Amino acid sequence: MKFPALLVFLGVTAGALLGQTAGAPPVEEKRIDALHGLSQQLEALSNRVGKAVVQIYASGYRLSAPDETRTEAAAITRERDTGSGAIVSADGYIVTNNHVVASARRVRVRIPGDPGEIGAQRKMLEAKVVGVDRDSDLALIKVEASGLPFLEFGDSSRLRQGQLVMAFGSPLGMENSVSLGVVSSVARQIKPDDVMAYVQTDAPINPGNSGGPLVNASGLLMGINTFILTQSGGSEGLGFAIPSNLVRSIYEQLRKEGHVHRGEIGVVAQTVTPDLAVGLGLARDWGVVLSDVTPDGPAAQAGLEVGDLILSVDGRPMQNARQIEMALFRLRLGQKVNLEVRRGDEKLTYPVTVAERGDDPQRFADMVDPIKNMVRRLGILGIDIDTKVADMFPELRKKYGVVVAALTGDAAYTGDSLEGGDVIYAVNREPVTTVEALRQVLNSLKPTDPVVLQVERDSRLRYLTLTLE
Repeated sequence: MKFPALLVFLGVTAGALLGQTAGAPPVEEKRIDALHGLSQQLEALSNRVGKAVVQIYASGYRLSAPDETRTEAAAITRERDTGSGAIVSADGYIVTNNHVVASARRVRVRIPGDPGEIGAQRKMLEAKVVGVDRDSDLALIKVEASGLPFLEFGDSSRLRQGQLVMAFGSPLGMENSVSLGVVSSVARQIKPDDVMAYVQTDAPINPGNSGGPLVNASGLLMGINTFILTQSGGSEGLGFAIPSNLVRSIYEQLRKEGHVHRGEIGVVAQTVTPDLAVGLGLARDWGVVLSDVTPDGPAAQAGLEVGDLILSVDGRPMQNARQIEMALFRLRLGQKVNLEVRRGDEKLTYPVTVAERGDDPQRFADMVDPIKNMVRRLGILGIDIDTKVADMFPELRKKYGVVVAALTGDAAYTGDSLEGGDVIYAVNREPVTTVEALRQVLNSLKPTDPVVLQVERDSRLRYLTLTLE
Protein backbone atom coordinates (compact mmCIF):
# COMPACT_ATOMS: atom_id res chain seq x y z
CA MET A 1 0.00 0.00 0.00
CA LYS A 2 3.03 2.29 0.38
CA PHE A 3 4.21 1.76 -3.19
CA PRO A 4 1.79 4.18 -4.97
CA ALA A 5 2.57 6.90 -2.41
CA LEU A 6 6.25 6.41 -3.16
CA LEU A 7 5.56 6.90 -6.88
CA VAL A 8 3.82 10.22 -6.18
CA PHE A 9 6.73 11.38 -4.06
CA LEU A 10 9.28 10.45 -6.74
CA GLY A 11 7.23 12.14 -9.47
CA VAL A 12 7.15 15.45 -7.61
CA THR A 13 10.86 15.28 -6.87
CA ALA A 14 11.73 14.54 -10.50
CA GLY A 15 9.65 17.49 -11.66
CA ALA A 16 11.48 19.80 -9.31
CA LEU A 17 14.88 18.48 -10.44
CA LEU A 18 13.97 19.06 -14.09
CA GLY A 19 13.20 22.68 -13.35
CA GLN A 20 9.43 22.68 -13.70
CA THR A 21 8.36 26.30 -14.31
CA ALA A 22 5.88 28.18 -12.16
CA GLY A 23 3.46 28.43 -15.09
CA ALA A 24 3.33 24.71 -15.80
CA PRO A 25 0.37 22.68 -14.49
CA PRO A 26 1.24 21.58 -10.94
CA VAL A 27 1.48 17.78 -11.10
CA GLU A 28 1.06 17.37 -7.35
CA GLU A 29 -2.10 19.52 -7.38
CA LYS A 30 -3.70 17.35 -10.08
CA ARG A 31 -2.91 14.23 -8.09
CA ILE A 32 -4.20 15.77 -4.90
CA ASP A 33 -7.44 16.65 -6.71
CA ALA A 34 -7.78 13.04 -7.87
CA LEU A 35 -7.19 11.84 -4.31
CA HIS A 36 -9.75 14.30 -2.99
CA GLY A 37 -12.17 13.09 -5.63
CA LEU A 38 -11.74 9.47 -4.53
CA SER A 39 -12.13 10.49 -0.90
CA GLN A 40 -15.36 12.35 -1.65
CA GLN A 41 -16.76 9.38 -3.55
CA LEU A 42 -15.97 7.03 -0.68
CA GLU A 43 -17.54 9.48 1.75
CA ALA A 44 -20.71 9.70 -0.33
CA LEU A 45 -20.85 5.92 -0.66
CA SER A 46 -20.40 5.44 3.09
CA ASN A 47 -23.14 7.94 3.84
CA ARG A 48 -25.59 6.25 1.47
CA VAL A 49 -24.88 2.64 2.47
CA GLY A 50 -24.60 3.40 6.19
CA LYS A 51 -28.26 4.44 6.32
CA ALA A 52 -29.24 0.84 5.50
CA VAL A 53 -26.98 -0.85 8.08
CA VAL A 54 -28.41 -1.65 11.50
CA GLN A 55 -27.10 -2.80 14.86
CA ILE A 56 -28.87 -5.85 16.30
CA TYR A 57 -29.34 -6.73 19.97
CA ALA A 58 -30.50 -10.29 20.67
CA SER A 59 -31.20 -11.83 24.07
CA GLY A 60 -32.46 -15.25 25.03
CA TYR A 61 -31.61 -18.66 26.41
CA ARG A 62 -29.34 -21.26 24.96
CA LEU A 63 -28.61 -24.89 25.74
CA SER A 64 -24.90 -24.92 26.63
CA ALA A 65 -22.85 -28.07 26.28
CA PRO A 66 -21.20 -29.50 29.39
CA ASP A 67 -17.54 -28.72 30.01
CA GLU A 68 -15.47 -31.63 28.73
CA THR A 69 -13.25 -31.43 31.81
CA ARG A 70 -16.18 -31.75 34.19
CA THR A 71 -19.10 -34.06 34.76
CA GLU A 72 -21.88 -31.48 34.87
CA ALA A 73 -24.72 -31.85 32.39
CA ALA A 74 -25.79 -29.31 29.83
CA ALA A 75 -27.58 -26.25 31.19
CA ILE A 76 -29.83 -23.45 30.03
CA THR A 77 -27.89 -20.19 30.05
CA ARG A 78 -28.98 -16.62 29.31
CA GLU A 79 -27.11 -14.95 26.48
CA ARG A 80 -26.96 -11.50 24.95
CA ASP A 81 -25.50 -11.05 21.49
CA THR A 82 -24.90 -8.05 19.28
CA GLY A 83 -24.26 -7.94 15.59
CA SER A 84 -25.10 -6.13 12.40
CA GLY A 85 -27.64 -6.38 9.64
CA ALA A 86 -28.44 -5.04 6.19
CA ILE A 87 -31.87 -3.61 5.33
CA VAL A 88 -32.87 -5.19 2.01
CA SER A 89 -36.39 -3.82 1.56
CA ALA A 90 -38.15 -0.54 2.29
CA ASP A 91 -40.74 -2.35 4.43
CA GLY A 92 -38.26 -3.52 7.04
CA TYR A 93 -36.77 -6.88 6.05
CA ILE A 94 -33.22 -7.23 7.36
CA VAL A 95 -30.63 -9.90 6.53
CA THR A 96 -28.13 -10.93 9.20
CA ASN A 97 -26.28 -14.02 10.41
CA ASN A 98 -28.11 -16.85 12.11
CA HIS A 99 -25.53 -16.94 14.90
CA VAL A 100 -26.47 -13.34 15.79
CA VAL A 101 -30.11 -14.22 16.56
CA ALA A 102 -29.89 -17.95 17.34
CA SER A 103 -32.18 -18.92 20.25
CA ALA A 104 -33.15 -15.26 20.78
CA ARG A 105 -36.37 -14.57 22.66
CA ARG A 106 -36.13 -10.86 21.99
CA VAL A 107 -34.51 -9.06 19.06
CA ARG A 108 -34.17 -5.31 18.84
CA VAL A 109 -32.76 -3.27 15.99
CA ARG A 110 -31.17 0.17 16.09
CA ILE A 111 -31.94 2.03 12.87
CA PRO A 112 -29.22 4.63 12.14
CA GLY A 113 -29.75 8.29 11.43
CA ASP A 114 -27.54 10.25 9.07
CA PRO A 115 -24.06 8.63 9.40
CA GLY A 116 -22.40 11.99 8.83
CA GLU A 117 -24.39 13.82 11.47
CA ILE A 118 -23.03 13.92 15.01
CA GLY A 119 -25.72 12.95 17.49
CA ALA A 120 -28.10 11.89 14.71
CA GLN A 121 -31.34 10.42 16.01
CA ARG A 122 -31.40 6.62 16.03
CA LYS A 123 -34.50 4.50 16.48
CA MET A 124 -34.67 1.29 18.49
CA LEU A 125 -37.32 -1.04 17.09
CA GLU A 126 -38.56 -4.47 18.10
CA ALA A 127 -37.93 -7.13 15.47
CA LYS A 128 -39.26 -10.60 14.81
CA VAL A 129 -37.29 -13.50 13.35
CA VAL A 130 -38.92 -14.47 10.06
CA GLY A 131 -36.71 -17.49 9.47
CA VAL A 132 -33.18 -18.84 9.72
CA ASP A 133 -30.95 -21.15 7.71
CA ARG A 134 -28.24 -22.86 9.72
CA ASP A 135 -26.45 -24.38 6.73
CA SER A 136 -25.57 -20.95 5.34
CA ASP A 137 -25.63 -19.13 8.73
CA LEU A 138 -28.17 -16.61 7.47
CA ALA A 139 -31.29 -15.22 9.13
CA LEU A 140 -34.08 -12.88 8.09
CA ILE A 141 -35.67 -10.53 10.62
CA LYS A 142 -38.29 -7.81 10.21
CA VAL A 143 -39.20 -4.53 11.85
CA GLU A 144 -42.52 -2.76 11.46
CA ALA A 145 -41.50 0.27 9.42
CA SER A 146 -41.87 1.68 5.93
CA GLY A 147 -39.90 3.91 3.63
CA LEU A 148 -36.57 2.66 4.97
CA PRO A 149 -33.37 3.08 2.94
CA PHE A 150 -32.24 -0.32 1.71
CA LEU A 151 -29.46 -2.03 -0.22
CA GLU A 152 -29.93 -3.63 -3.60
CA PHE A 153 -28.39 -7.02 -4.31
CA GLY A 154 -25.39 -7.20 -6.60
CA ASP A 155 -24.24 -10.22 -8.63
CA SER A 156 -21.47 -11.90 -6.64
CA SER A 157 -20.47 -13.96 -9.69
CA ARG A 158 -19.12 -10.71 -11.16
CA LEU A 159 -16.71 -10.10 -8.28
CA ARG A 160 -13.05 -10.18 -9.23
CA GLN A 161 -9.89 -10.51 -7.20
CA GLY A 162 -8.48 -7.08 -6.33
CA GLN A 163 -11.83 -5.30 -6.64
CA LEU A 164 -12.44 -2.55 -4.06
CA VAL A 165 -15.05 -3.37 -1.42
CA MET A 166 -16.26 -1.80 1.82
CA ALA A 167 -17.38 -3.63 4.98
CA PHE A 168 -20.06 -2.07 7.20
CA GLY A 169 -21.22 -2.98 10.69
CA SER A 170 -20.68 -2.52 14.39
CA PRO A 171 -17.32 -4.10 15.26
CA LEU A 172 -16.93 -4.62 19.02
CA GLY A 173 -20.20 -2.70 19.47
CA MET A 174 -18.93 0.43 17.70
CA GLU A 175 -22.03 1.33 15.74
CA ASN A 176 -21.95 2.32 12.09
CA SER A 177 -18.31 1.63 11.26
CA VAL A 178 -16.86 1.19 7.79
CA SER A 179 -13.60 -0.30 6.51
CA LEU A 180 -12.06 -0.44 3.05
CA GLY A 181 -10.25 -3.28 1.32
CA VAL A 182 -10.13 -5.51 -1.71
CA VAL A 183 -11.50 -8.89 -2.68
CA SER A 184 -8.78 -11.37 -1.78
CA SER A 185 -10.59 -14.39 -3.24
CA VAL A 186 -13.97 -14.74 -4.93
CA ALA A 187 -14.64 -18.33 -3.78
CA ARG A 188 -12.70 -19.47 -0.73
CA GLN A 189 -13.39 -22.87 0.81
CA ILE A 190 -12.36 -22.97 4.47
CA LYS A 191 -12.37 -26.77 4.76
CA PRO A 192 -11.99 -29.31 1.94
CA ASP A 193 -15.38 -30.89 2.74
CA ASP A 194 -17.25 -27.58 3.13
CA VAL A 195 -20.07 -26.97 0.64
CA MET A 196 -19.85 -23.22 1.28
CA ALA A 197 -17.52 -20.96 -0.68
CA TYR A 198 -17.00 -17.45 0.72
CA VAL A 199 -15.86 -14.08 -0.58
CA GLN A 200 -12.54 -13.39 1.16
CA THR A 201 -11.56 -9.78 1.83
CA ASP A 202 -8.81 -7.90 3.63
CA ALA A 203 -11.22 -5.13 4.67
CA PRO A 204 -10.84 -5.12 8.49
CA ILE A 205 -13.67 -7.11 10.11
CA ASN A 206 -14.03 -7.80 13.83
CA PRO A 207 -16.59 -9.40 16.17
CA GLY A 208 -19.78 -7.34 15.83
CA ASN A 209 -19.40 -7.02 12.06
CA SER A 210 -21.30 -10.31 11.73
CA GLY A 211 -24.36 -9.81 9.55
CA GLY A 212 -23.17 -6.50 8.10
CA PRO A 213 -22.95 -5.91 4.35
CA LEU A 214 -19.95 -6.09 2.08
CA VAL A 215 -20.58 -3.68 -0.81
CA ASN A 216 -18.83 -2.81 -4.04
CA ALA A 217 -17.98 0.63 -5.41
CA SER A 218 -21.56 1.02 -6.63
CA GLY A 219 -22.97 0.40 -3.17
CA LEU A 220 -24.51 -2.94 -4.17
CA LEU A 221 -24.72 -5.72 -1.60
CA MET A 222 -22.10 -8.29 -2.63
CA GLY A 223 -22.00 -10.34 0.57
CA ILE A 224 -22.86 -10.65 4.25
CA ASN A 225 -19.83 -10.51 6.56
CA THR A 226 -19.78 -13.69 8.63
CA PHE A 227 -16.48 -14.57 10.30
CA ILE A 228 -12.73 -13.99 10.43
CA LEU A 229 -9.71 -16.23 10.75
CA THR A 230 -7.42 -14.92 13.46
CA GLN A 231 -4.71 -15.96 15.89
CA SER A 232 -4.82 -12.78 17.94
CA GLY A 233 -8.60 -12.45 18.25
CA GLY A 234 -8.65 -9.30 16.11
CA SER A 235 -8.71 -8.63 12.40
CA GLU A 236 -5.70 -9.98 10.53
CA GLY A 237 -6.98 -9.28 7.03
CA LEU A 238 -8.80 -12.61 6.69
CA GLY A 239 -12.49 -11.79 6.58
CA PHE A 240 -15.18 -13.88 4.92
CA ALA A 241 -18.60 -12.99 3.55
CA ILE A 242 -21.46 -15.10 2.23
CA PRO A 243 -21.82 -14.32 -1.51
CA SER A 244 -24.79 -12.15 -2.42
CA ASN A 245 -26.25 -14.61 -4.92
CA LEU A 246 -26.69 -17.16 -2.15
CA VAL A 247 -27.92 -14.46 0.25
CA ARG A 248 -30.57 -13.38 -2.26
CA SER A 249 -31.79 -16.97 -2.73
CA ILE A 250 -32.02 -17.58 1.03
CA TYR A 251 -33.71 -14.19 1.59
CA GLU A 252 -36.38 -14.86 -1.02
CA GLN A 253 -37.17 -18.30 0.40
CA LEU A 254 -37.26 -17.15 4.02
CA ARG A 255 -39.45 -14.18 3.15
CA LYS A 256 -41.89 -16.29 1.18
CA GLU A 257 -42.05 -19.49 3.25
CA GLY A 258 -40.10 -18.93 6.48
CA HIS A 259 -37.66 -21.75 5.77
CA VAL A 260 -35.20 -22.89 3.10
CA HIS A 261 -35.66 -25.80 0.73
CA ARG A 262 -32.51 -27.80 0.03
CA GLY A 263 -32.25 -29.28 -3.44
CA GLU A 264 -30.81 -32.50 -4.79
CA ILE A 265 -30.80 -34.37 -8.09
CA GLY A 266 -30.59 -37.92 -6.75
CA VAL A 267 -26.96 -38.86 -7.34
CA VAL A 268 -23.94 -39.94 -5.34
CA ALA A 269 -20.73 -38.53 -6.80
CA GLN A 270 -17.20 -39.74 -6.06
CA THR A 271 -13.84 -38.21 -6.88
CA VAL A 272 -11.97 -40.32 -9.41
CA THR A 273 -8.61 -41.74 -8.28
CA PRO A 274 -6.08 -43.55 -10.48
CA ASP A 275 -6.97 -46.91 -8.91
CA LEU A 276 -10.69 -46.25 -9.32
CA ALA A 277 -10.14 -45.33 -12.96
CA VAL A 278 -8.21 -48.53 -13.66
CA GLY A 279 -10.72 -50.75 -11.88
CA LEU A 280 -13.72 -49.22 -13.65
CA GLY A 281 -11.99 -48.79 -16.99
CA LEU A 282 -12.65 -45.04 -17.01
CA ALA A 283 -11.38 -42.82 -19.81
CA ARG A 284 -9.33 -40.67 -17.40
CA ASP A 285 -7.89 -40.96 -13.91
CA TRP A 286 -9.29 -37.72 -12.47
CA GLY A 287 -12.64 -35.94 -12.22
CA VAL A 288 -15.99 -37.16 -10.91
CA VAL A 289 -17.90 -40.38 -11.43
CA LEU A 290 -21.48 -41.23 -10.45
CA SER A 291 -21.41 -44.20 -8.06
CA ASP A 292 -25.19 -44.15 -7.58
CA VAL A 293 -28.25 -42.74 -9.29
CA THR A 294 -31.44 -42.90 -7.21
CA PRO A 295 -34.14 -44.88 -9.03
CA ASP A 296 -36.95 -42.58 -10.22
CA GLY A 297 -34.97 -39.55 -8.97
CA PRO A 298 -34.45 -36.40 -11.08
CA ALA A 299 -31.10 -37.58 -12.49
CA ALA A 300 -32.45 -41.03 -13.37
CA GLN A 301 -35.50 -39.52 -15.05
CA ALA A 302 -33.22 -37.25 -17.07
CA GLY A 303 -31.18 -40.24 -18.30
CA LEU A 304 -28.04 -40.25 -16.15
CA GLU A 305 -26.52 -43.63 -15.28
CA VAL A 306 -24.16 -45.15 -12.73
CA GLY A 307 -20.60 -44.92 -14.07
CA ASP A 308 -21.10 -41.66 -15.96
CA LEU A 309 -18.14 -39.29 -15.77
CA ILE A 310 -19.30 -35.76 -14.91
CA LEU A 311 -17.41 -33.28 -17.05
CA SER A 312 -19.21 -30.05 -16.15
CA VAL A 313 -22.21 -28.59 -14.33
CA ASP A 314 -23.79 -25.64 -16.16
CA GLY A 315 -20.58 -25.27 -18.12
CA ARG A 316 -18.27 -25.29 -15.09
CA PRO A 317 -15.67 -28.09 -15.18
CA MET A 318 -15.88 -30.54 -12.27
CA GLN A 319 -12.62 -31.85 -10.80
CA ASN A 320 -13.91 -33.44 -7.59
CA ALA A 321 -17.15 -34.55 -5.97
CA ARG A 322 -17.20 -31.64 -3.54
CA GLN A 323 -17.53 -29.19 -6.44
CA ILE A 324 -20.76 -30.84 -7.50
CA GLU A 325 -22.17 -30.52 -3.97
CA MET A 326 -21.18 -26.85 -3.90
CA ALA A 327 -22.81 -26.25 -7.29
CA LEU A 328 -26.08 -27.91 -6.22
CA PHE A 329 -26.09 -26.16 -2.83
CA ARG A 330 -26.86 -22.83 -4.49
CA LEU A 331 -29.65 -24.04 -6.77
CA ARG A 332 -33.36 -23.42 -6.23
CA LEU A 333 -36.07 -26.05 -6.30
CA GLY A 334 -37.42 -26.52 -9.80
CA GLN A 335 -34.35 -24.98 -11.38
CA LYS A 336 -32.78 -26.94 -14.23
CA VAL A 337 -29.07 -27.72 -14.20
CA ASN A 338 -27.18 -29.02 -17.22
CA LEU A 339 -24.78 -31.90 -16.60
CA GLU A 340 -22.28 -32.77 -19.31
CA VAL A 341 -21.13 -36.37 -18.97
CA ARG A 342 -18.88 -38.84 -20.73
CA ARG A 343 -20.28 -42.32 -21.24
CA GLY A 344 -17.88 -44.58 -23.04
CA ASP A 345 -16.75 -42.61 -26.07
CA GLU A 346 -19.77 -40.30 -26.08
CA LYS A 347 -20.21 -36.82 -24.62
CA LEU A 348 -23.80 -36.20 -23.58
CA THR A 349 -25.64 -33.31 -21.90
CA TYR A 350 -28.65 -33.84 -19.65
CA PRO A 351 -30.89 -31.10 -18.20
CA VAL A 352 -31.88 -32.18 -14.67
CA THR A 353 -34.57 -30.58 -12.51
CA VAL A 354 -33.57 -29.88 -8.89
CA ALA A 355 -35.91 -31.56 -6.38
CA GLU A 356 -36.30 -31.07 -2.64
CA ARG A 357 -33.92 -32.97 -0.38
CA GLY A 358 -35.33 -35.68 1.86
CA ASP A 359 -35.13 -35.73 5.66
CA ASP A 360 -33.25 -32.72 6.98
CA PRO A 361 -31.30 -33.51 10.17
CA GLN A 362 -32.04 -29.98 11.36
CA ARG A 363 -35.77 -30.19 10.71
CA PHE A 364 -36.66 -29.73 14.40
CA ALA A 365 -34.01 -27.12 15.27
CA ASP A 366 -36.06 -24.09 14.24
CA MET A 367 -39.10 -25.28 16.18
CA VAL A 368 -37.51 -25.57 19.63
CA ASP A 369 -37.56 -22.94 22.37
CA PRO A 370 -35.24 -23.91 25.27
CA ILE A 371 -37.75 -22.58 27.81
CA LYS A 372 -41.14 -23.32 26.26
CA ASN A 373 -40.23 -26.83 25.12
CA MET A 374 -38.33 -27.98 28.23
CA VAL A 375 -39.56 -31.07 30.11
CA ARG A 376 -37.16 -31.05 33.03
CA ARG A 377 -38.16 -34.35 34.68
CA LEU A 378 -37.29 -36.18 31.47
CA GLY A 379 -34.39 -33.93 30.45
CA ILE A 380 -35.77 -33.33 26.98
CA LEU A 381 -36.93 -30.58 24.65
CA GLY A 382 -40.27 -31.71 23.27
CA ILE A 383 -42.45 -30.59 20.36
CA ASP A 384 -46.21 -30.99 20.07
CA ILE A 385 -47.34 -33.02 17.07
CA ASP A 386 -49.43 -30.63 15.03
CA THR A 387 -50.26 -30.72 11.34
CA LYS A 388 -46.83 -29.42 10.33
CA VAL A 389 -44.92 -31.93 12.45
CA ALA A 390 -47.22 -34.79 11.43
CA ASP A 391 -46.29 -34.12 7.79
CA MET A 392 -42.67 -34.84 8.74
CA PHE A 393 -43.72 -38.26 10.07
CA PRO A 394 -46.17 -39.62 7.50
CA GLU A 395 -45.94 -43.16 8.89
CA LEU A 396 -46.69 -42.38 12.56
CA ARG A 397 -49.03 -44.80 14.33
CA LYS A 398 -50.94 -41.92 15.95
CA LYS A 399 -51.45 -38.29 15.03
CA TYR A 400 -50.79 -36.90 18.49
CA GLY A 401 -48.00 -36.98 21.05
CA VAL A 402 -44.72 -35.27 21.86
CA VAL A 403 -41.58 -35.57 19.75
CA VAL A 404 -38.24 -35.68 21.57
CA ALA A 405 -36.40 -32.96 19.66
CA ALA A 406 -33.27 -32.90 21.84
CA LEU A 407 -31.81 -34.24 25.08
CA THR A 408 -30.59 -31.68 27.63
CA GLY A 409 -28.29 -34.02 29.55
CA ASP A 410 -29.84 -33.39 32.98
CA ALA A 411 -32.63 -35.98 33.12
CA ALA A 412 -34.06 -36.53 36.64
CA TYR A 413 -34.76 -40.24 36.25
CA THR A 414 -33.12 -43.62 36.02
CA GLY A 415 -34.02 -46.61 33.87
CA ASP A 416 -34.59 -46.83 30.13
CA SER A 417 -33.36 -43.89 28.09
CA LEU A 418 -35.19 -41.66 25.66
CA GLU A 419 -33.60 -40.87 22.31
CA GLY A 420 -33.91 -37.98 19.90
CA GLY A 421 -36.76 -38.62 17.48
CA ASP A 422 -38.79 -40.70 19.95
CA VAL A 423 -42.51 -39.91 19.99
CA ILE A 424 -44.13 -40.10 23.44
CA TYR A 425 -47.79 -41.17 23.27
CA ALA A 426 -48.68 -41.94 26.90
CA VAL A 427 -47.49 -41.89 30.51
CA ASN A 428 -48.84 -44.79 32.59
CA ARG A 429 -51.53 -45.35 29.95
CA GLU A 430 -52.64 -41.70 30.10
CA PRO A 431 -52.41 -40.16 26.60
CA VAL A 432 -50.36 -36.96 26.23
CA THR A 433 -51.05 -34.64 23.32
CA THR A 434 -48.87 -31.64 24.17
CA VAL A 435 -45.66 -30.73 25.99
CA GLU A 436 -47.71 -29.02 28.69
CA ALA A 437 -49.88 -32.12 29.17
CA LEU A 438 -46.72 -34.25 29.49
CA ARG A 439 -45.36 -31.89 32.15
CA GLN A 440 -48.60 -32.01 34.14
CA VAL A 441 -48.75 -35.80 34.18
CA LEU A 442 -45.13 -36.09 35.27
CA ASN A 443 -45.50 -33.42 37.96
CA SER A 444 -48.46 -35.31 39.44
CA LEU A 445 -46.28 -38.36 40.08
CA LYS A 446 -44.29 -38.94 43.25
CA PRO A 447 -40.54 -39.54 43.05
CA THR A 448 -40.99 -43.24 43.93
CA ASP A 449 -43.87 -43.90 41.52
CA PRO A 450 -43.07 -46.19 38.57
CA VAL A 451 -43.33 -44.48 35.20
CA VAL A 452 -44.03 -46.29 31.95
CA LEU A 453 -43.83 -44.31 28.72
CA GLN A 454 -45.36 -45.57 25.52
CA VAL A 455 -43.15 -44.35 22.67
CA GLU A 456 -42.68 -44.94 19.00
CA ARG A 457 -39.08 -45.40 17.87
CA ASP A 458 -38.00 -46.37 14.37
CA SER A 459 -41.64 -47.03 13.43
CA ARG A 460 -42.10 -49.49 16.32
CA LEU A 461 -44.05 -49.07 19.55
CA ARG A 462 -42.33 -49.88 22.83
CA TYR A 463 -42.59 -49.26 26.55
CA LEU A 464 -39.85 -47.47 28.50
CA THR A 465 -39.74 -47.98 32.27
CA LEU A 466 -38.36 -45.09 34.35
CA THR A 467 -37.99 -44.13 37.98
CA LEU A 468 -38.27 -40.43 38.69
CA GLU A 469 -35.78 -38.91 41.12
